[in-house]
Amino acid sequence: MDIYIIIPAHNEEEFIGKALQSLVAQTLLPKQIVVVNDASTDGTQKIIDTFSEKYDFIQSVFHNSKKLHEPGSKVINAFYKGFETLDDDFDIICKFDADLIFPKNYLQKIAEAFKNDQTIGMAGGFCYIEKDGVWVLENLTNKDHIRGALKAYRKDCFQQIKGLKNAMGWDTVDELQAQYHGWKIKTDTSLQVKHLKPTGKVYSKASKHKQGEAFYKMRYGFWLTLIASAKLASKKNSFSFFADTLKGYFKAKNAKLDFIVSEKEGEFIRNLRWQNIRKKLGIGNS
Repeated sequence: MDIYIIIPAHNEEEFIGKALQSLVAQTLLPKQIVVVNDASTDGTQKIIDTFSEKYDFIQSVFHNSKKLHEPGSKVINAFYKGFETLDDDFDIICKFDADLIFPKNYLQKIAEAFKNDQTIGMAGGFCYIEKDGVWVLENLTNKDHIRGALKAYRKDCFQQIKGLKNAMGWDTVDELQAQYHGWKIKTDTSLQVKHLKPTGKVYSKASKHKQGEAFYKMRYGFWLTLIASAKLASKKNSFSFFADTLKGYFKAKNAKLDFIVSEKEGEFIRNLRWQNIRKKLGIGNS
């Protein structure tokens, strides 16, 4: 299967070389890699150039975005800057972060998953972070969720969900919309990807209400937002995150911000979320 990869990168000189090296060493090579240099001021471009000079399937694009790191919009803007340079001859399109080291069989296993089950719309492994010299699971989400750092989409699924949303929560709503259209989400616990930079460290203080805004835009409603906020706050061990998320939800609701899913998709998302909650609580559907 033909795999295209887009890697947004902003000041990633410490990591981008390791990420690219892990991709050029894959047992199944991608057909195209586009690294989007998102207004880097360090040596990121120089490192990209060393790879693009050696490998003809690697190219770079410069994107002069805002300096402020805005969760969701910044990375998706960069992704599409790279996407628009590609043709339509791919089977799988990937959005990868620049601070990952992939196991050698990563792309091969992803391609096999798509090939073996035509109903799989998205597939991915898991991020691991280093703690005291040991690589451990970066336990921020459920094991049926693919982290935004390593998304891989079947072309038909990607087109049906109309690509990636330019908003916080894009890496959750994509899976929910895929399921709405009947696609499966496939995670592979054997694919352990080294995540070199802790999640969320570059988010600005101005973004603290964005998670609540995302829940509103995905039509979660108050009670699901309350539960989801508490769960995330627990994982982050931060009550302030819980409070800020709820504030963000009500700010978005009062401002009547535009939703990023339709009414029917919103109803499906709420039903799916409640179904999963009941399942975890051992309560049968009624």
